[in-house]
Amino acid sequence: MTRRRPGALLPLELAILEEGLAAGEFHGFAIAKALAHGSSRLTAHGTLYKALGRLESAGLLRSSWEDPAPEGRPRRRLYTVTGAGALAVTQVAPATAPMARRRPGLAT
Repeated sequence: MTRRRPGALLPLELAILEEGLAAGEFHGFAIAKALAHGSSRLTAHGTLYKALGRLESAGLLRSSWEDPAPEGRPRRRLYTVTGAGALAVTQVAPATAPMARRRPGLAT
C-alpha cells in the first residue's frame, strides 16, 4: 500500500471541501446526495464519514451538533470548511480538482 504525502487530498476529500465551500454549512447526507449527482462515485457512506473525520482531524473542516430537531429526527452533525480547508482547495491544481467547480452547490 502506498502512502500519500502529508497534505495531499484524495479526490473524495477534495470534492467534499469544494461542495462544502459552495454550501457553507452542510451535513453528511447532503454531501452524499451532492456527490451522487456529480462525477464523484461514493462507494459507501462509511467512506464518506471516514473522509469527513480525516478532514476534521487535519483542521480542514469544523463540526458541531445541531440543536435537537423539532420533528423528532436524530440530530445532524454540521460541518463547515475552515480557512485552512479553503486554502487547501485553492492550492490544488485545476486539472486535479474537476468536481464542484462544474456543479451547483449543495441544498441542505
